[in-house]
Amino acid sequence: MSDYLNLSYKELKEYIKAHPQDEEAFQHFLTLMRAKPGVVVSGGEQIEAELRKRLAS
Repeated sequence: MSDYLNLSYKELKEYIKAHPQDEEAFQHFLTLMRAKPGVVVSGGEQIEAELRKRLAS
Protein backbone atom coordinates (compact mmCIF):
# COMPACT_ATOMS: atom_id res chain seq x y z
CA MET A 1 0.00 0.00 0.00
CA SER A 2 1.35 3.42 -0.95
CA ASP A 3 1.47 6.55 1.17
CA TYR A 4 -0.90 8.38 -1.18
CA LEU A 5 -3.77 6.32 0.24
CA ASN A 6 -3.40 8.19 3.54
CA LEU A 7 -3.43 11.68 2.01
CA SER A 8 -6.37 14.05 2.18
CA TYR A 9 -8.11 14.92 -1.09
CA LYS A 10 -6.23 18.23 -1.26
CA GLU A 11 -2.89 16.61 -0.43
CA LEU A 12 -3.50 13.91 -3.03
CA LYS A 13 -4.26 16.56 -5.65
CA GLU A 14 -0.92 18.23 -4.90
CA TYR A 15 0.85 14.86 -4.94
CA ILE A 16 -0.59 14.11 -8.41
CA LYS A 17 0.65 17.47 -9.69
CA ALA A 18 4.14 16.76 -8.35
CA HIS A 19 4.19 13.09 -9.46
CA PRO A 20 2.28 12.84 -12.77
CA GLN A 21 3.95 9.52 -13.54
CA ASP A 22 2.32 7.80 -10.53
CA GLU A 23 -0.54 6.02 -12.31
CA GLU A 24 -1.83 4.27 -9.17
CA ALA A 25 -2.17 7.57 -7.29
CA PHE A 26 -3.88 9.13 -10.31
CA GLN A 27 -6.38 6.28 -10.53
CA HIS A 28 -7.04 6.57 -6.79
CA PHE A 29 -7.67 10.31 -7.25
CA LEU A 30 -10.10 9.60 -10.10
CA THR A 31 -11.97 7.14 -7.89
CA LEU A 32 -12.31 9.76 -5.16
CA MET A 33 -13.34 12.40 -7.68
CA ARG A 34 -16.03 10.18 -9.17
CA ALA A 35 -17.41 9.44 -5.70
CA LYS A 36 -18.04 13.12 -4.99
CA PRO A 37 -21.68 14.11 -5.32
CA GLY A 38 -22.64 16.33 -8.21
CA VAL A 39 -20.05 15.01 -10.62
CA VAL A 40 -21.49 13.21 -13.61
CA VAL A 41 -18.91 12.11 -16.12
CA SER A 42 -19.81 9.93 -19.06
CA GLY A 43 -16.71 9.89 -21.22
CA GLY A 44 -12.95 10.28 -21.39
CA GLU A 45 -13.05 13.90 -22.55
CA GLN A 46 -15.37 14.87 -19.70
CA ILE A 47 -13.13 13.11 -17.18
CA GLU A 48 -10.10 14.96 -18.53
CA ALA A 49 -11.91 18.33 -18.45
CA GLU A 50 -13.18 17.76 -14.90
CA LEU A 51 -9.74 16.67 -13.74
CA ARG A 52 -8.09 19.74 -15.25
CA LYS A 53 -10.70 21.96 -13.59
CA ARG A 54 -10.18 20.36 -10.20
CA LEU A 55 -6.39 20.35 -10.41
CA ALA A 56 -6.42 24.05 -11.32
CA SER A 57 -8.50 25.00 -8.28
